[in-house]
Amino acid sequence: MAAITSRYARALVEVVLEQKIAPDVARQQLNAIVDAVHQSSDLRRVWESPAVSAEQKRAVLDALVGQIGAAKPIRNFIAILIDHRRIAMLDDVAKHFDSELNAQLGLAEAEISSSRPLSADGQRQLESQLERLTGKKVRATYSSDPELLGGVVVRVGSTIYDGSVRGQLEKMKQDLITA
Repeated sequence: MAAITSRYARALVEVVLEQKIAPDVARQQLNAIVDAVHQSSDLRRVWESPAVSAEQKRAVLDALVGQIGAAKPIRNFIAILIDHRRIAMLDDVAKHFDSELNAQLGLAEAEISSSRPLSADGQRQLESQLERLTGKKVRATYSSDPELLGGVVVRVGSTIYDGSVRGQLEKMKQDLITA
């Protein structure tokens, strides 16, 4: 299943880049459609039902696209998922799309947790260090976690860099137990 969603996502990334659609706009439009499906069980039921004709499903899609203002390639992509009865995979395709688009653009998503909010200068310095470390442009999201006691925890993809006081205390604890 992951291979199929990945293949669809790669195809959409290629179209977005070929058609010179702004990546953030494409991402936002696709996510708006995903959100609409999440929020409306009726929409999900219509698009997933074999009893509803493809023409009717595309008419619903066109109405939704009209409200969102999505680009024609995004609309056509969703229509392909509907026609091939793959609309149930939309969530996974959107996630793979995001990852594949970031890879093509040389971007790395970083989730940064700190014990207290970082200053704008601190954020820039941390992002610059991460860019040197990853060799990619970093797009970071920040959150606060008072349980860290101090320092930061950074997640880039599946890699976690734990520079928190809590993490260092845990490491010392493990070292004492195994010593």
